[in-house]
Amino acid sequence: MSICKELIDVAVDAGCDAVKFQKRDLDQVYTQEFLDSPRDSQWGTTQREQKEGLEFNTDQYKAIDSYCKEKKIEWFASAWDLNSQDFLRQFKCKYNKVASAMLVYEVLLKKIAEEGKHTFISTGMSDLRDIQKAVDIFRSAKCSFELMHTVSTYPMKDEDANLKVINTLRDKFDCDVGYSGHESGLVISYAAATLGITSLERHITLSRAMYGSDQAASLEPTGLRQLVGGVRKIEKALGDGQKTIIEAEKPIAKKLREHINKNLKN
Repeated sequence: MSICKELIDVAVDAGCDAVKFQKRDLDQVYTQEFLDSPRDSQWGTTQREQKEGLEFNTDQYKAIDSYCKEKKIEWFASAWDLNSQDFLRQFKCKYNKVASAMLVYEVLLKKIAEEGKHTFISTGMSDLRDIQKAVDIFRSAKCSFELMHTVSTYPMKDEDANLKVINTLRDKFDCDVGYSGHESGLVISYAAATLGITSLERHITLSRAMYGSDQAASLEPTGLRQLVGGVRKIEKALGDGQKTIIEAEKPIAKKLREHINKNLKN
């Protein structure tokens, strides 16, 4: 929990709009055979002990809810099973999230959509037919959503980014599109921002040297601050697409074109 609160502080300091978690009911998501299989960690020697050590309980999520309210930042979570979505409802979060792995779990998508909360839908490991089914579920429930272009490798190779899919998704499904990035560094996320994304998600960490399988695809505090600052500048720089002579240009145009006007008079 101390690491969790530090990560929330990092997000607040960087200027993020929200922090997102993942919630799993281990017995719903994993087989008993898998949970009993060996895995050494600071919590024990099995997969179950490792995953139980990482999974937050009700009291811990209440602490997260309270801390985020204190820090004035939104929080929400992606549920990986039906029980977890029921669990999250008690916190009345503003948003929902569909993880890429859950995009094809239609029963879960219907449960999420019935809540009517704006939902971010990641599209990794899925084709257009999978995405169409998800879109149909949310539109049928009249639940607002946006798709997020995602490549589910950790870290993602630069050549796999295929950022033009952002435009493809926007055109095909006539909806807002964000980007959920798992790459190392900042450049690809900046490039996604120039394509008019409406949301940007990145994994964060206090240090990539810490324990965890996603560290290589995560941003440290300095990187996150740089990313948010850069994206905010890109948002301003993109403008509205209308070509005009801005006020600041007018005196410069008068000065630099003075000889043209002079020649015209002569």
